[in-house]
Amino acid sequence: MLKRDKDGAEAGVDGGTPTASIADVAAAAGVSRQTVSNVLNAPHRVREETRRRVEAAITALGYQPNRAAQALRAQTSRVIGIRIESIQIDSLTTVHDRFLHALAEAVQAIDHHLLVFAADDPDDEIGTYTRLHRTGAVDAFVLYGIDEDDVRPRQMLHLGAPFATFGRTGHDTDHLWVDVDDETGGAAVAQHLVARGHRRIGFVGWPEGSSVGDRRVAGLRGVLDKHDLLGECAGLDLRGQDEIANGVTLGGILLDRPAPPTAVVAASDTLAVGVVQAARARGLVVGRDLAVVGFDDTPTAGVFDLSSVRQPIEAVARSIVRALQPHLPAGGTPPQPETEPSTSEVFAGRLLAPTLVVRASSAAATPR
Repeated sequence: MLKRDKDGAEAGVDGGTPTASIADVAAAAGVSRQTVSNVLNAPHRVREETRRRVEAAITALGYQPNRAAQALRAQTSRVIGIRIESIQIDSLTTVHDRFLHALAEAVQAIDHHLLVFAADDPDDEIGTYTRLHRTGAVDAFVLYGIDEDDVRPRQMLHLGAPFATFGRTGHDTDHLWVDVDDETGGAAVAQHLVARGHRRIGFVGWPEGSSVGDRRVAGLRGVLDKHDLLGECAGLDLRGQDEIANGVTLGGILLDRPAPPTAVVAASDTLAVGVVQAARARGLVVGRDLAVVGFDDTPTAGVFDLSSVRQPIEAVARSIVRALQPHLPAGGTPPQPETEPSTSEVFAGRLLAPTLVVRASSAAATPR
């Protein structure tokens, strides 16, 4: 069994060997207990030489701080909460899973933990945030899947809890957000296909009103307009839910047209896989007879040798944690600086550029 000493370190009982206390570390390093505490909780306040000496003593003595006691004294939970999305049947999208993993790593880098929970709907989600905030169980929150008219940020502002969002609404001047520049992604796809000689380019996307899907097609159309191709692409924009079956159906409709497109851009890899299946069912060879490009660069894209726009999910997670850190009760050590994708600062947020990954599905020139 273990008991805690007054310094928050663990000490053995029943014959166990006691571990080092914060006083032991201070004595070994020749500093005060407060300096040791600063090294653990606010290393930026300590000179580098002193910090290294204290860290060496911590390692040599095997000191293990009592995080629960530290959190209690600081009146912080050292926890960040996020709602997990429900599983979508017939969808290949793994962006949410990638984001959760990246966010957990970024949160851990500042000595916090990630709390995930399920909710039936947005009202239930906000209700859970409210309970967690008022009980002090969570220091801050991350909201996922923000759309144009999302009411959750306004509700969180009313609650008064620190939060940041992955995504933007139409009025993001008053809270922290990080998002991917989907319009730039759509433009990169269009430039890629036009450079390979395609003039009839179709789009299979989500129903209008999805801010992410609308931005992706807006970027595509912007480039087509610059090349005077909107007329040739007229009527080649079809929408449906993000399911493989819809990709098959919508892709088939485009390919059965008297003048079918030579390239199809899909708003997601899920829809793109459906388009690929529709093409194969008609005896077409993707990459030779038809170019197909998706979004999100899921593992499935690699399996299908599918060109796709990759979101910088890991950078999004790190940026969200950096944005939240000054608003956390305990602060923490920020993730190490590193090279990030190109960005532009917008209001209280940060916009990250995606990257087009070109594979065999769109690498060839337009079929003749």
